[in-house]
Amino acid sequence: MTRCAACGAESAEGYSFCRRCGAPLGSSCPGCGEPVESDDLFCGRCGAELGTSTALPVVRQETQHATQQLASPDTQPLAERRVCSVLFADLVGFTPLSESRDPEDVRAILSRYFEVARTVITRYGGVVEKFIGDAVMAVWGAPVATEGDTERAVRAALELVNAVEALGGEVGAPDLSARAGVVTGEVAVSIGARGEGMVAGDAVNTASRVQAVARRGSVFVDEATKSLSQSAISFEDEGAHELKGKESAQHLHRAVRVLSLVGGNQRSDGLEAPFIGRELELRSLKDLFHASMERRAPRLLVVSGPAGVGKSRLGWEFEKYLDGLADTVLWHRGRCLSYGEGVAFWALSEIVRQRFGIAEEDTTEAAAAKLHEGMVRFVPDEQEREFVGIRLARLLGVPYVSDTRTPLGKEELFAGWRVFFERLAQVAPVVVLVEDAQHADEGLLQFFEHLIEWSRDLPIFALFFARPGLDRIDSGFGVGRNRSSISLDRLDDASMAKVVDSLVPGMPPQAREAITTHAQGIPLFALETVRSLIDRGVVVREGESYRLAGDIGDLVVPDSLHALLAARLDALSAEVRSLVADASVLGTSFSRDALVAISTRDAGEVEEGLEELLRRDVLEVFTDPLSPQRGAYRFGQEMLRQVAYQTLSRKDRKTRHLAVAAHLRAVFANDGEEIAEVVARHYLDALAAGQEDGDAEANTAEARHFLVRAGERAERSGAPQRAQASYAEAAAIAEPEQAAGLYERASLASLNYGDLETA
Repeated sequence: MTRCAACGAESAEGYSFCRRCGAPLGSSCPGCGEPVESDDLFCGRCGAELGTSTALPVVRQETQHATQQLASPDTQPLAERRVCSVLFADLVGFTPLSESRDPEDVRAILSRYFEVARTVITRYGGVVEKFIGDAVMAVWGAPVATEGDTERAVRAALELVNAVEALGGEVGAPDLSARAGVVTGEVAVSIGARGEGMVAGDAVNTASRVQAVARRGSVFVDEATKSLSQSAISFEDEGAHELKGKESAQHLHRAVRVLSLVGGNQRSDGLEAPFIGRELELRSLKDLFHASMERRAPRLLVVSGPAGVGKSRLGWEFEKYLDGLADTVLWHRGRCLSYGEGVAFWALSEIVRQRFGIAEEDTTEAAAAKLHEGMVRFVPDEQEREFVGIRLARLLGVPYVSDTRTPLGKEELFAGWRVFFERLAQVAPVVVLVEDAQHADEGLLQFFEHLIEWSRDLPIFALFFARPGLDRIDSGFGVGRNRSSISLDRLDDASMAKVVDSLVPGMPPQAREAITTHAQGIPLFALETVRSLIDRGVVVREGESYRLAGDIGDLVVPDSLHALLAARLDALSAEVRSLVADASVLGTSFSRDALVAISTRDAGEVEEGLEELLRRDVLEVFTDPLSPQRGAYRFGQEMLRQVAYQTLSRKDRKTRHLAVAAHLRAVFANDGEEIAEVVARHYLDALAAGQEDGDAEANTAEARHFLVRAGERAERSGAPQRAQASYAEAAAIAEPEQAAGLYERASLASLNYGDLETA
């Protein structure tokens, strides 16, 4: 029997054409028996030399690469020896599929598969060597090597396997899947080769054999590949395998999932729930992003769902995916603050600070210098640079050399900010993630609507993650041209069971069911339950995984997340628990110096406490190299911070809020000008905790003073609605003589906003 290289069907010897799809039947490789093409000098699967062949050509993909120089007919290709990573992948379940379908349908499915494979490999910087039937061979490291080639090859293999599974669902073939093998080693490379294999050698042959022993839906790699990519990718040992043509058994590993950014950056070796049940949502993010990039059309996507349902994890998986692509993507992240309805444009200011490398603790002079330096780099045109620079300086609250301080309207500010992102997008695709958008100010939402509406022919992708609760988010912010939304629901019971099984393999069904029942479809609940069991010694670490070491039936699994997180905090020592309470007053993220400033402990004790909290996964280090908070700490979950805050007595809350307010006024320029609303909120919280105390009048005056400053800054920043709220709140705690003037300022701000009824 002869196997057709195009559709995989078998035909009796003597046939010249496939009896199923009509493709010409080619000859086979004498080394491994795989179909080959007439103009191949080497077998694409095993690398064996073929010599002259009389077979007719089958479907193939010419090697493509942006830097490849094709040899002229009169020039011999340049031969080199290189260390490359070779990927082999083929379809599983394709032969039964081809036997039950019309030949034209089979060829259409193959074409879809070829397109998917080519797209995935190219996105990760690989070179498609050729397609052979339903198999694909790709190479990283030739004709040009780049840093991280091996890691990108494994990432591509994982992505390709997932993409084929999704393809099977689209074409009505749920059993269709792929398997892949990746091997790294020395090969012979023919630079600029056409009509023959670009690479040949033992690594090619071995990659083919590794792929052949891989299970469906899996990616197997050799020792060298694992060693070069394990900092960013999780592997499981698959033991020794006898490979055809190899004298000794080869130790193989299965690639499980991507753990971090390229090179292991931001990897967490603590307990992390697997990414289960959100594959379709992640695929949607990827598809929308690539559509925006390929069509050069700005797009806005809103992802909504209750706390703990998986929004942050979805964002992390998407960030890891973008970081692994071969092409540069300019990634930005900002968070809307939870004080009041949020400080006007705080998330946008945070995003801009990241791009310019401006840290929160930088002086006004240092921030202005970094802004000026970055403007020269990002906005080449001098006249346009002045236009944009003045408006970004207003956003950041820093001086700009040519700023005459002339009042600027909202549309004027928006235009300058938009041009900045447009100039970035002319260099590389821009992605902006805004988290906790349920706290977003109206002005922030209006700016991103302006950005998506007015930008043209540029790859800008804006993501908003929000809990239900913001009317604008819930009722149409993500609806309209180039806008869409995704809602994350609770996970089903089967997915939750997989989450728990992955966290603690081998857990008895009764214990697993107890955890999943109380988790109620929220992955965070399951993760925190297991973490509480680790804190109590019921679950212990063993090697690279965890196991159940006690009887969970003797334990009471908390009925709610609040009780669960409180139980986690109670497992800490009194000193460390007190440190968590101090940190909870600072907010979701904070610096070591800020914690030292408001704590009664010395720096050494604070350092020891932070190390303990990191080890227990209460806190994590924020290490984004573009973030001004790099090297800072943040709570792993906002809800954990809230529970810690609620454990404080009123007296302790007041003392700590006053300490934080004093710290912020000392650290930020001009007595805390940029974050006046945050400072005011700490004074208000201190006042709420001690309304009958002797310093209540003084705290009221400070709160009122900073609310007025916040209103004035909001007006300068083009956020009249936020200004109106600040003035009105200040008036509510003022004496009648002062209140009248403040209400007048609030009404004028409402008029500027167009809210006549409120005015």
